[in-house]
Amino acid sequence: MTITATAIPTAEEADGTVKYASIGSLELEAGGFLPDVVLAYETWGRLNADASNAVLIEHALTGSTHVARGATDEEGWWEQLVGPGATIDTTKYFVVSINIVGGCYGSTGPSSEAPDGQPWGSRFPLITLRDSTEAEARLADTLGIKAWHAVLGGSMGGARALEWAVTFPERVERCAVISVGAYSTAEQIAFAQAQTLAIRQDPNFNNGDYYGGPAPEEGLALARRIAHITYRSALELDYRFGRQPQPQETPLAAAVLAERGRYQVESYLDHQGNKLVRRFDANSYVAITEALMSHDVTRGRGSLQDALSRTTAQFFVAAVDSDRLYFPAQSRELAAGLPGNVPVHVIEAPIGHDGFLTEIGQLSAQLHQAFFSQS
Repeated sequence: MTITATAIPTAEEADGTVKYASIGSLELEAGGFLPDVVLAYETWGRLNADASNAVLIEHALTGSTHVARGATDEEGWWEQLVGPGATIDTTKYFVVSINIVGGCYGSTGPSSEAPDGQPWGSRFPLITLRDSTEAEARLADTLGIKAWHAVLGGSMGGARALEWAVTFPERVERCAVISVGAYSTAEQIAFAQAQTLAIRQDPNFNNGDYYGGPAPEEGLALARRIAHITYRSALELDYRFGRQPQPQETPLAAAVLAERGRYQVESYLDHQGNKLVRRFDANSYVAITEALMSHDVTRGRGSLQDALSRTTAQFFVAAVDSDRLYFPAQSRELAAGLPGNVPVHVIEAPIGHDGFLTEIGQLSAQLHQAFFSQS
């Protein structure tokens, strides 16, 4: 098997730009097979001589690899943490972010070309977070990274970080798991199923073989609406929107149901759904959501304590106090199962789950002291 990657960047202008690596074939946990997997990734900073300064940052469900600006003007999703002079100082650390297998930001996914030259579509196999970890380990090999100084992520990114620490304990020195627990609960799977079903029941879905025709945009937008309700807290929605009607619309003035206007919160959810449709592939949404459903570090590894006893990393666990998707109690359960005495840091934010993105700066000092204070 031949594994190739684009050259490690040597010019500063390459920071924050997408690169690609072929990591060979993957035998998948659920029984499927991908013959030639390509991973898209971005990097910031430079790998030092002994490759001891590498940091992996894992994106969330519909996130991209663009963690920070780098050479581009596009704002990254963790600008508060990553960059020159930031908590994760890219003048000291070599930061890597990888698009998950099954994604639509450059890695092999359902919209990618299969060996017959046609998009994978309905033929794309089921992937798990363990599959994605195996793929990322191969990319780390091509970059010359034997062990990560730290692996970090929030939400699904946190689940991916945790899976790294359990699957490859010798390759993870520090691990930050933010706004996610040790496994996806029944309730989280239920929310996920509603989202994937919204896509699958779109008349344009065509069992996943919609490429070349109309895409299942309505189903994808509905899936995002369902998800976004779980990403925000009831307090935030009440504070921002309450029961106010959308301007120029009247929810309670219509002779028939189909003619009623919207409340502001409905307009907000419509906006969120339409935004995602413009940047994401519906099949990838299904594939990655199914991967997140698979999240369970105990699967085949005994009890939670048994599974986590495999780890050797120093852990940093954090939760958003108003999170109603991944409750803080799940972070406390994870921390209690880890070896040693691991505290749970708290992001105080009324926004809900998305606080791991918008308020991540609250953890800057703690993360710096725990993981990045080395000279």
